[in-house]
This record gives sequence, C-alpha cells and structure tokens, in this order.
Amino acid sequence: MKIQLALDRLSINEAISITKLVESEIDWIEVGTSLIKEFGMQSVKEIKAAFPNKIIVADTKTMDNGKYELEMSFQAGADIVTVMGSAPLITIKTCLEIAKKHQKKIMIDLLNTSEEQVNSLLPFTEAIFCEHISKDEQELSGKYKAQTKSRLKKQAVVEVAAAGGITLEAIHQLIEENLDVAIIGSAITKAKDPAVAAHAFKQTVIKGGVLS
Repeated sequence: MKIQLALDRLSINEAISITKLVESEIDWIEVGTSLIKEFGMQSVKEIKAAFPNKIIVADTKTMDNGKYELEMSFQAGADIVTVMGSAPLITIKTCLEIAKKHQKKIMIDLLNTSEEQVNSLLPFTEAIFCEHISKDEQELSGKYKAQTKSRLKKQAVVEVAAAGGITLEAIHQLIEENLDVAIIGSAITKAKDPAVAAHAFKQTVIKGGVLS
C-alpha cells in the first residue's frame, strides 16, 4: 500500500516544509484542491520542484474542460490528475487520452457517485479509482466510513485509493481490504509532530504486509 500525503488548507511554503519532515515515510504527494484554488498551478510547480523524485498528484477535481485542465496540470509537473467520477463520460475519456499522451495517469474521484455511475466507469482500468468521503461528511460523522471493498475490489481489477479523514485506526481496515493507496491529510499535516505521525502510518502499513 502506498501512502499519499494530502496537502490542503496550507500555504505553499507550509506544504513544502511539512512534506520535508515526512518525505521518507510517504510515497505520493497530493497538491490539494485548496492549494490549487488559492495559488493556482504555481503550487504544483513549486511542490514538484521541491520533490522531483516523488509522484505528484494534482487534485483538480476536474468536472469539465478536461483537455485544458489536464494539459495545464501535466505541464506544471503533475504525474496524476484527478477527475470527478460524476463528470460527463466524454470528459473522463478526454482526460484519459491526455494522460496517455503524456504517459501519465488520472485518478477518478468517486465522491457522491451512484452504483450506476461506478459501473459505467469500471472499463477504464488504466485509471486509479478513489473512494472519497467528503470533508463535510467527515465533520458530520466524525470518522472515516469505509466503503471501498464492496464497491470496487469485488467487481474489477483496478487500482483503488481511499480518502477522507483516514486515521491510524482506520488504516487497519484499508490494509485488510488490500487497497492500493491510502490518502492521508490532517492525521499527518495537523499532527503535533508530523514526522512521528507519518512514521506510525508507514510502520503500520509495513507490518500489515502490503508494502509496495
């Protein structure tokens, strides 16, 4: 299992500083939607420049205008760009085409998608799929609600990520479900000691026997 560090509600300098503390414990770095909205593609450029050997995920949450947004993101240094699973299929197909042209990937965010929508996306096996509990839902429920195994792993051989308030306790369930990527934000970035928190996640993954 890979650990993707989600950087949100931070300045670019804060995001870089925190990531330097945990760089050895994480696999992918996500430039969160809030950074992109506040600072634009400069956030992607600067974080890629600071961590050139890491996979950079630009969480653009693309819903439309796929060619423009993905070209812009890949040119800024992103390796993976997110597109919403609720977007029109033509947008998702366009994003796949642009990613293939650049030899990059897309992550399809399944936030608030129906079973019918998920089933329509399963043929896109070259994409990463992300089961996502929204920030608003997290604040309402107070905890991560696992749902990935029943929605995807039983139905298709696809790469699956999970995001949304994932804690050290919740990571055990993701390991049991044999998911591919755990997207962790505040549990590391808002921790008293981010390095200690990231190390605890990494060691839990290693002990779970699914390190990749």
